[in-house]
Amino acid sequence: MSSPAAEVAVIGGTGFYSFLGTDGSPVEEVAIETPYGAPSAPIAVGTVAGRRVAFLPRHGRHHELPPHRINYRANLWALRSLGVRQVLGPCAVGGLREEVAPGDVVVPDQLVDRTWGREQTFVETGAVHLPFADPYCARITDAVALADPSVTLGGTMVVIPGPRFSTRAESRSYGEQGWTLINMTGHPEAVLARELRMCYAAIALVTDMDAGIETGSGVGQEEIFALFRKNLTRLTGLLGDTIGALPDPAGCTCSSWADGLQLTYEIPDPVQQV
Repeated sequence: MSSPAAEVAVIGGTGFYSFLGTDGSPVEEVAIETPYGAPSAPIAVGTVAGRRVAFLPRHGRHHELPPHRINYRANLWALRSLGVRQVLGPCAVGGLREEVAPGDVVVPDQLVDRTWGREQTFVETGAVHLPFADPYCARITDAVALADPSVTLGGTMVVIPGPRFSTRAESRSYGEQGWTLINMTGHPEAVLARELRMCYAAIALVTDMDAGIETGSGVGQEEIFALFRKNLTRLTGLLGDTIGALPDPAGCTCSSWADGLQLTYEIPDPVQQV
């Protein structure tokens, strides 16, 4: 049995476990084994805005995977093996500064990694050094802005290991650095997409203000899940409109960085899976 091909992927975050087929259109599901193990869940493939789209719930179908246990390498490799070249990464984030507020949708342009212990590269031998000064795809960012001009563009997202939330001191320190958003899954997802020559952008829904700026008892899980559920229809619509506005990925620097380089890891061709 051959797997369906896809050109765009959506990796759903906290509270976002399904995306395709809500309009009654057909959805195919495929389980893919990768050299790095199994992805978070079988991948659903359907059509959105005339384009073939793959959907993968980052934490699994029932949020069984905490952020530090997600097999990021398998997730990205599996999507690339289906032919995916552009990835949208919706995620729940906390706000670190007063310029954002719960309910805002932000497309960050910078990332700071504060995780540890995660497999964060496909490079296991040789000299392959990924240029990563601008971690997110500007072309996808433009498509998001075209789809919804109310989206906030720019800002820095710091990624922490989780699963615990930050202390007030940690949160204040991050905000004092000028960082805008805090998240637990944005790294190494963006790095691995770039290594596989895919365009990637995070689409961050601010679900709470982090402990360093919030008064009271601090951020809690239930408020995050509740705000995400409240905004799920809006986020789903934004993703559909963005997919319709995506440009041709050919020639994007997210891929061309590797032109002429001898990579020491495999980038899968969109082959038929059995």
